[in-house]
This record gives sequence, C-alpha cells and structure tokens, in this order.
Amino acid sequence: MSNSSRTSRAKEPCLRVIPLGGLHEIGKNTCVFEYGDDLMLVDAGLAFPSDGMHGVNVVLPDTSFLRENQKRIRGMIVTHGHEDHIGGIAHHLKHFNIPVIYGPRLALSMLTGKMDEAGVTDRTTLQTVAPRDVVKVGQHFSVEFIRNTHSMADSFSLAITTPVGTVIFTGDFKFDHTPVDGEYFDMARLAHHGEQGVLCLFSDSTNAEVPGFCPPERSVFPNLDRHIATAEGRVIITTFASSIHRVSMILELALKNGRKVGLLGRSMLNVIAKARELGYMRAPDDLFVPIKQINDVPDRETLLLMTGSQGEPLAALSRISRGEHPQVKVKTTDKIIFSASPIPGNTISVVNTIDRLMMLGAKVVYGKGEGIHVSGHGFQEDQKLMLALTKPKFFVPVHGEHRMLVCHAKTGHSMGIPVDNTLIIDNGDVVELTPDSISKGDPVKAGIELLDQSRNGIVDARVLKERQQLAEDGIVTILAAISTDGQMVAPPRVNLRGVVTTADARKMSMWTEREINWVLENRWKQLCRNTGGKAPEVDWMGVQREVEVGLGRRMRRELQVEPLILCLVQPAPAGTPAYKGRADAEPDDRPAPRGRRNAGGGAGGGRRSTPAPVRNTAAASASAAPATPAAATPAPAVATPAPAAAVTAVAEKKAEPEPEMPAGRTRRRRSAAV
Repeated sequence: MSNSSRTSRAKEPCLRVIPLGGLHEIGKNTCVFEYGDDLMLVDAGLAFPSDGMHGVNVVLPDTSFLRENQKRIRGMIVTHGHEDHIGGIAHHLKHFNIPVIYGPRLALSMLTGKMDEAGVTDRTTLQTVAPRDVVKVGQHFSVEFIRNTHSMADSFSLAITTPVGTVIFTGDFKFDHTPVDGEYFDMARLAHHGEQGVLCLFSDSTNAEVPGFCPPERSVFPNLDRHIATAEGRVIITTFASSIHRVSMILELALKNGRKVGLLGRSMLNVIAKARELGYMRAPDDLFVPIKQINDVPDRETLLLMTGSQGEPLAALSRISRGEHPQVKVKTTDKIIFSASPIPGNTISVVNTIDRLMMLGAKVVYGKGEGIHVSGHGFQEDQKLMLALTKPKFFVPVHGEHRMLVCHAKTGHSMGIPVDNTLIIDNGDVVELTPDSISKGDPVKAGIELLDQSRNGIVDARVLKERQQLAEDGIVTILAAISTDGQMVAPPRVNLRGVVTTADARKMSMWTEREINWVLENRWKQLCRNTGGKAPEVDWMGVQREVEVGLGRRMRRELQVEPLILCLVQPAPAGTPAYKGRADAEPDDRPAPRGRRNAGGGAGGGRRSTPAPVRNTAAASASAAPATPAAATPAPAVATPAPAAAVTAVAEKKAEPEPEMPAGRTRRRRSAAV
C-alpha cells in the first residue's frame, strides 16, 4: 500500500466501538460507540466478585475513558434490566452526567429505584421506548429497538444506524418460539436490516460452546409443577429475581397447587412489585403472605420464593443454610429447588450452600438433569439463525469468556463470514469500522473498580492485596518507639495474629529490632530533614514503610510466609536515652548501602555508635556489665518476654566463629553486655 493511500485511509472517518466490560468474562457489560464528537453508551452492568476479592460486593468496569470524555456523552441505550446490564448506572452517575437514557419500561422502572437510593435522579433523564421505536442520539446515531426473547421480560436487540453503515447489537438473546408473555422475537425486523445490508454484527456469545437450540422457557413448567405437587411439606424455590418469566410461572404453579407464597430477599420483593405494577406479572394479592406470618400457614400449603441461587453470603437462602435467618429454619420435610444454574465463578459457593441444606435434612433438587432451569442465552443454532437473518459483512463476538468468543467466531466462519472480517477483542480494545474495513485501533484504559458492601467506597488494588494477605498469612503489628534524633528508645512491641510460623516471640522481636536499627543507621539521613527549628522534620511514614518492607523480606526468606505487616512509630523527644538492644548470636545479614564505610575506614554496615563486637567470655561480660545499668535496658516487649536467665545463658554461651561473607556485605554479632 502506498504512503498516500495509507494517509487517506488514516484520515477516513470511522465508527469506533469500545467495550469497557463483558469481554473475556461474564458480566459488567458496558460498550461505547464513538463517531466524530459523539459518544453513546450501550448498557452499564456489574459483575460478581471472585473468591479472592475479600469484602468486595460489586465489580464494575473502569470508566476512566468516560470520565475523561464526559462532555462528549450524548446518551445511553439500555437493552434490558438484568444487573449485568444496568447494575452500574447509578454508580457511574455519581461521577459523570448522562443527558438521557433510553430503555424498556421494566428496566427503567428498576433503574429508577437504584437511582433514588444513590441520590442521582437529577443526573439524567429516563425515556421509555416500545418495540420498533427509533431514537436519535447525538448527531450521528439512530437506534431502533427490536423485540427479542430472553430470560428477562421486555428485552431488546438494537439496530444502530451510523454514517458508515448499520450495526446490529444483539444484547442477550435466544430464539424462544413459545414465550411466557406472548412477546415474540421480531425476526422480521432483523431480516429487513439483513436485506438492507448490515455492516457489522456484535452478538452474544455466552452459550457458543453448546450445540443445538436453547430450550424455551416454558419447558421448565411441567417439571416445576411435578416437584411442587409431590412435595409433602414446604417448597422453597430460589431463582434469579430478575427472571420475570420464571417467577411468573412459579406464582402460577403456587396458585394451581393451593400454596401461599412468602417472599424473601430485597431484590425479589422489589422486582415482583415493579413487574406487577407494570403488568408483566399477574397474581392476586391474597396469594402472598408476609414472611413474619408464614409460620402460621401449614407446611403443605406454603411456598417460599427467595434469592440465593448463586450462593451469595448475604442472600436469604445462604443465611437459612447457616441457620442465621430470623424467620425461616430448615425442616426435614422441606423440598428446596434451585431453579438456576451457577454463574461461572459461583459454583463453589452454590455447592457449599447445597451441602449445608442437605446436612440439615432437607431434600434439595438441583442440576441440569432435573429440567428445572433453562438458559436465557442462545446456543449454537440460535447464533447461526442470528447470523443468517442479519447477513453481516463483519462480525465481532461479544459477551463471553475467551473460549466462548473463539467458538462463536468459528460458528461465524461456518456461516460464510471470512476470517479476515472477524475480530476477537478484549475490554479496552477499539474496533474501527469503515464501509469497507474492520480493524483494531489504539486501545483505551480498561480494568475494574471494586466496591465494598456500602457500594460507595472503592476498594483499590492496594487494599485488595492487603485483604488477601490478611486472609492467607495473617498480620504482624509492630510498635516502635523512636526519638527525633534517630535512636530506638524502647524495645519494639511485636504482635502476631493469624500467622503460622515456627519462629518464637523472641526471634520475632530480635528480627524486628535488627530491621529498625538498620533503617535508623542506613536510611535516617534520607528520612530526616533539619529545617532550622528546634525539632527536625521526620518522615515517619517512610520509617514505617522501610521497617515493614525489611521485615516482610526477612519473613518471606526465612519462614516462607508473607503476612501483612503494620508498623506504628511512637515518636519520642530528642535526647531520650537510647535502648541499646539485646544480645543474640545470630549474625545480621542485612546488606548496607553501597559506598558506606564504617568508623574504622573499612567497608561495612556503617552501624552508628556501635562498639566493636565483644567476644562472649565471662570476663568480657563482667567488664561490660557496669557500663549498661539494668534500668537503662528494659526487657523486650513481646507477647512473652524472655526471662532474665535466658539472657544470661546467651551471654555465657560461647560464640561460634564468624561466617564468611560476600564482598560488600557485613555480618556482625552483639553480646548481652552490648
């Protein structure tokens, strides 16, 4: 290609599609469309934390790109109301405005409650849409809402018209020909756009590995009916609260089998209330019984519908399995039905919940073989049908883990999409589209933001690493008393919590003492600055950090553990008598900085105000003893102070010969008399 053609192509305007979440993962689906000076968002979801994210409640995509370009945001499109598509919107509105949000009635009704709770209702305008409605976003985007079928009611695919061509963004979908609510997939509109010409298809890849068609939602009805009808006692069912079709069928079966329904879980209560208010769910008021009165209903006439299908620690069923719920306790006559499959990453939590319920004597119904759950995402044949209807020129698999994206791309190749016209991308990658080309542009910043249970505080990488260290190796706390003239004036206090180690308290105290002395002798000049006043300026945080790093390195080397180390410094006035330290026979192998010299002119550790090592003889101990009164050398403050007899024994013990040391490093010994 000539330089002139490269330049002309570089200047050619293009559509940029930038996923910030939902790629190489399940959840937090967030995508940005950019053309010229216009930015349009499509969905903004959340994801579940993994097992190592201690104390994290919500995982969101990094929105640095949106914050930097917030003045260019023209609006947002919502495809449906699942948490992995709308769960992050209220949080994002705290950091940047979105002029208008278009979406289906049910999704925006659920979003309204989240925005009220977060106090951001004034940061945007919500606009509901109906099937085949077309909205204009900015100067360059025109979006048509195409009804699709999914496990969530009121779900849409999108036909986005741009200056370079039409893009089909499927959202979550499957082809269900017997929908519970009677709202059929509008395949005619997909076919219409396919005939007109689709530039690129961005399609859901969640079940790309599964052959065949996804079973319809209605297929679980007879199996749920059988389990409810044959239950001798209470029926307890857990499912996704947002699975409106599934919840509707469960309420219908409760009415059919003469059972009153008790609802547990905040999200279950909220979703059912919204769905009934908007007419997506029909059930008489007297079908429901307040949970505080549910024990007054005979077990044979009770059905409990609750959250907890993913083993969330604070969900209703998880608390019941641990015996922590105030109103509901498991009985041996209970039949508990898991009408959901674990999201990848939640499998261990789910099976642990099932085990606890079984240990309490309940009969638990779960697994694919029971026919009590079907996916809301299309299988391979559904994906082929989508490709056949839309006939895209270019194809980008989205919404799935890497293996799913690869498998979906192969399905596209089997349907006639050239390999060169297919892209597999990751979060932050930029898809650049022109009428005749597809390519990757320079990526933008992408990653994750972790929210604690308040959904306000951000758990950054440092905090998460500290929590992981606490969980895996425990914590070591140190209290060091240091004067402003750089002297240790008292023995360090060392405390271990949750640390499994063979080192005794005496050794830990000795190691800590050595690290503090090393920092004072080799780093003090960098950490202390005389300002002309009476007291120097000391970087106490730097002192703490140096001690923490040094002791952490030693524990990692000597004990193969890496606990969280927290050093607190208690400053003392200048001139406070120095603590001289204890005797120990173990050499100090801590390297000194390059180029430092000791008082004698030779290369060494540069220990400040330290006499030459005294050989451990009785005469040496006796002669040195008067120089250090007992009152000036308090016992080290650790969990168990070493008895005086032990110190004397160390003083009388004959020292072993000095070990050979590598060039540039100094090892030294100190006796009890020093």
